[in-house]
Amino acid sequence: MAAPNLIGATTINGKTTTANLTSIAATSILSNAAASGRCFKINTLNVSNYKNAAANITISIYSAAALGGTANSIAGNISVPAFSTLTLIDKSTQYYLEEDKSIGAVAGTGSSLAITLSYEDIS
Repeated sequence: MAAPNLIGATTINGKTTTANLTSIAATSILSNAAASGRCFKINTLNVSNYKNAAANITISIYSAAALGGTANSIAGNISVPAFSTLTLIDKSTQYYLEEDKSIGAVAGTGSSLAITLSYEDIS
């Protein structure tokens, strides 16, 4: 479970993933398996509120893949106004998701929020 050497990368693929937060339980947004040989560079993370009332969101990096281990909040209980989109990660606040780590979201209200995350899959 070594961190991949970014200088030795042979492939960088741009990717986007989405998730609708249908409940208030933790939802996996992106997971990097143990011993994957990959590093994910998170470029942007947007939260869209498609309902007519504000809703809260918490985004965390988990210390293990698939929402395992300890959740470490990077955006805690942030209010997303009705019918709006909030950018929580952008090019000025990039993160690297190493092997055996994951990103998850917890919505304060189910079926109100959607996540869009763009990243680079580096191997």
